[in-house]
Amino acid sequence: MSKSLKRVRRALEDAGLEPNILEMEAETRTAAQAAEAAGCELDQIAKSIIFRGETSGAAILFLTAGGNQVDATKAADLAGEPLGKADAALVRAQTGFAIGGVAPVGHLSPIRAFLDPRLMEFDTVWAAAGTPRHIFEISPKTLETLTSATLAEFTS
Repeated sequence: MSKSLKRVRRALEDAGLEPNILEMEAETRTAAQAAEAAGCELDQIAKSIIFRGETSGAAILFLTAGGNQVDATKAADLAGEPLGKADAALVRAQTGFAIGGVAPVGHLSPIRAFLDPRLMEFDTVWAAAGTPRHIFEISPKTLETLTSATLAEFTS
């Protein structure tokens, strides 16, 4: 088991959850791949989109429904600073995950997070579990709590 997957499992267990982590035959790097593998709606995939705060230099997490796109202007307004593309080195350094497997929990460092209200319309959602082949199921309310995310509109 990879270190990334272990961190996600530990974060979920530390929160008192019994993780339902699935290993997929195919990669789940995209929301469409993850939805197909999980057998759920595209919007039940909680995508972890990381931006770099241009002022702070910090990674900022936007958890959005699989079919939605982050609106850069709305996201920057929420973050309170201009946002730029987070490169692989920043993502790895601040979250401990590689792009394509960034989980919403189990980060190396605390991260500011925002949650797409569309995810709250489902009983359960699926998110990356730290690798491109692992996903886990969680209630959106629990996801909001575990990530200390701010529920806000930031999609176009």
